[in-house]
Amino acid sequence: MLFADSGLSDASISVLLAIWSLTSVVFEVPSGALADRFSRRGCLVASGVLQAFGYAAWVLFPSFWGFAAGFVLWGLGGTLQSGAFEALLYDGLAANGDEDRYGRLNARVDTIELIAQVPVAVIATALFSFGGYELAGWMSVAMCLASSVIASRFPEPERDDEDDDELGYLATLTTGLRASVPIKRAVLAVALVYAIDAFEEYFTLLAQDWSVPTVWVPMATIGVPLMGAAGASLAGRLPNRCWVLFASGALLIVAALLAVPLAIILLGLFYGLYRFVLVHVETELQHRIESDSRATVTSVAAIGAEFVAFAVYALWVLGSAVAIGVMVLVVALVIRRR
Repeated sequence: MLFADSGLSDASISVLLAIWSLTSVVFEVPSGALADRFSRRGCLVASGVLQAFGYAAWVLFPSFWGFAAGFVLWGLGGTLQSGAFEALLYDGLAANGDEDRYGRLNARVDTIELIAQVPVAVIATALFSFGGYELAGWMSVAMCLASSVIASRFPEPERDDEDDDELGYLATLTTGLRASVPIKRAVLAVALVYAIDAFEEYFTLLAQDWSVPTVWVPMATIGVPLMGAAGASLAGRLPNRCWVLFASGALLIVAALLAVPLAIILLGLFYGLYRFVLVHVETELQHRIESDSRATVTSVAAIGAEFVAFAVYALWVLGSAVAIGVMVLVVALVIRRR
């Protein structure tokens, strides 16, 4: 909305989104190696600062180039956070012999992230009502900086390997890439499953296509992330089952075929089951990583997800939600055979 109200065309907005995606693809793995070589906590702090500068660029320079600069900064910040957070969390638990708690803690993080979307949407609406895009933008800057302050307080365990200090950045990157090979099936599972989350961007469009009045779309879809949070929360308590992701794809197909407002309930069930599986595959990957290049390996999975996400975008254009549902079924079969 900000871009459109600033006079940008649909084509220009698409270019901006492409710049954002390209930034993530280019810097995802190198930023993971940066976290492994130097400091995971430092990368998290820098992530919030860069994203804050990105939002500031949008507010101060509301033009194509200002938005482009903001997306580049946001993309860089996102890549610094991706991989570094998981590595810091897992290694922090492992330092105390509590790595078995990672799955449950990761589920809690995922749950909070999804639940937070509800009050944030309400607050954003209120901020826009009082001060428009500018107030909402500066509040976003403040929140990003606050996240950096919080991240700076995270404990970071010392590395056990005495040779870490002797490794240069390129050597760390190479070690991380090599470490991905023995556990390539777990990396592939995360890439395939995580990519499905790109479909979340289309939930509001689905509601409109399913005859929900535009004014009611936010309220109609508010339950979807809450169902996702419920699924993520259960992932920390229940074991994974191979049929769960397949069932989620089947629910999505049925919902798309019905194409009525009540089908949003099935969409929520799809998302809840999907997030349940996502937490499990992410946790399994962390348990399988045995090297000190944890952030780099996690970033390899993330960049794989970025590429697979393009398939989600293409399927939306070609066949809408039914095609994406079929993709979920295929992914379920692939990870079942790994």
